[in-house]
This record gives sequence, C-alpha cells and structure tokens, in this order.
Amino acid sequence: MAKRALVFGVSGQDGAYLAKSLLDAGYEVHGTSRDRELTNRTHLARTGADGRVRMHTVVLTDFRSVLHCITAAQPDEIYNLAGQSSVGLSFDTPIETLDGIVVGTLNILECLRFLKARARFFNAASSESFGDIEGRPATEVTAFHPRSPYGVAKAAAYWIVRNYREAYDLFACSGILFNHESPLRPARFVTRKIVRTAMDISLGRAQELTLGNLDISRDWGWAPEYVEAMRLMLQADEARDFVIATGHAATLAEFVARAFMRLGLDPQNHVRSDPALHRPLDLSYSVGNPGRIAEVLGWRAVTTMPQVVDRLIDAELDHPSARVGA
Repeated sequence: MAKRALVFGVSGQDGAYLAKSLLDAGYEVHGTSRDRELTNRTHLARTGADGRVRMHTVVLTDFRSVLHCITAAQPDEIYNLAGQSSVGLSFDTPIETLDGIVVGTLNILECLRFLKARARFFNAASSESFGDIEGRPATEVTAFHPRSPYGVAKAAAYWIVRNYREAYDLFACSGILFNHESPLRPARFVTRKIVRTAMDISLGRAQELTLGNLDISRDWGWAPEYVEAMRLMLQADEARDFVIATGHAATLAEFVARAFMRLGLDPQNHVRSDPALHRPLDLSYSVGNPGRIAEVLGWRAVTTMPQVVDRLIDAELDHPSARVGA
C-alpha cells in the first residue's frame, strides 16, 4: 500500500511543493486548511497538486480539531508547515504568531502521544531562532537567541519537538530552515517585492524600490529543493534535527543588484533605503552550515542566490498573469 502523508499548511509555498514531491513519490497526500471549502488552491494548482490532495478542515490551536484530522487520515508521516510565516508581521501580531506556531505544534505532538501513533513527524523550524550569529554559519549546536516574536515561537516549537522525542520516544524531528524562495512567495516577502518592483521599473510602471537595511546577509535557497530535505529526514533510520541551508551568504544589496542587472537596470538609479522600514530588531548575518545533513542524508542545495534571483525573474516573465493578486 502507498504511504500516507498529512501536511499541515499544504496550501502555502512549502506545502504545495512538498505535496507535489510526495505525490510524485507515490504517496497518498492529505492536507489541511482552516476551511477546506474556501482554501486558496493557487499554489497547489501551480505545482500540479490541486485535485490530488485530500483536504481536511483543521484549526491547529484546537486540540480536538487536530485529533479528529489525524484519526481520520491515519498518516504514516506528518509534516507541520503551518502557522504565521512572516518575521515582520510577527511584531504586529505576536500573540497570533506564538499561538499558531507553539500551541499548534504541541497539539500535533500531544495527539501522537495520546493516540500512541507511530507516524513520523517533521516540524518546520527556522533560522530566525538563532538570531544574529555574528559572521559564523550556524550549525545544529549553535545556541538560540531569537530577535523576533516569530523566532521566539519557532525556538519554543523546536524545543517542544525535541522534548517529546526524548520523553516519549516519538520519531519527531525539526528541519531548521534558512531562507528559501520560489515564485509562490507572497508579495509581502522582500524577495518577491524586489523582483516585482524591478520588473515594474523595467516596464515603466514604477520608478523606485524602497527597502530597509540593505546590508543584512542571508542564506537564500530554492524552496523545491528544501522540501526534498524534509522528505529525506522522515526516511532516515533515526530522528535527528538538521540545518537546511545552502551555506552561502549574500547581502540584500547583492540580491537587489542581481535582479536589477538581470533586467538591464542600474540599482543606484532606482533603489533607496528607508530607515522607517527597519524592523525593531533585525539580524545582520544569518547563514547556515548544512554539513551534517550532507554527511548523514546526502542532501545538498544546488541553487544559490544568483540562480534563485534568475529563476524568480524567469517565473515573472513566463507567468505574468500569476502576478495578479499574488
């Protein structure tokens, strides 16, 4: 019989790519949203997974709702990709951010413990939990020092997963995900904002791109590759936590320059940094060391920042209609 996977947050960027990957591997895929009848299936449609995922209505902060879903789906593997995913937005909605990420993760783990289920569990942790690592790539043993409500929530969820693994012998693990992009990113994310505005400037529909701190460094990868790392983690003999990253640093200014030069534009003529857009706290350097996952599972990122930018621009050029309402 085919393996059965349950993906919390299946309609988001990572959920849509993961659903496609699992379906291609022969899985029966179940997914969740707060209202399955009103789910925005745009991302699933773009990956070719729409109509092939069995949808369930679930509110992650409601234990009974999660319990009912897991009982109905009877999954072999569970992936938790749900929750508020914007670092900037978490400063405006800290309570919702912490509730969705922390309580949601705990409810899944409690259901697995209560049901004595042997489903393997993947939790999407975040590089934001590390905080500012001062020029040194983060590893699995780097201490957490989050600098946003989102980072705090992801750090708490990471430790809950680790605690349940050690206390109750669950196959539960966290992938500590560094920045990973795709054409499915919402427009509020800075990478999508850069690409879309650069496109508008090249077409004469805009004159200026306004950003916050251009000197920050990030580790930008490609989302479809990162979901493969998630899947590999649940095929391993042992539940372990891994950093999922490219290992390459690039500044936001370098990301901008790549996008503008690709379109024949000089960023110095169009890009402005506005202190009003700076976050209350931000990370100057956030880069991961993926050495452990490469050694143990054989996973390595192929696409780094320059190729990420090129692929985002190619997607905008190939699918202009997808820009509407994205």
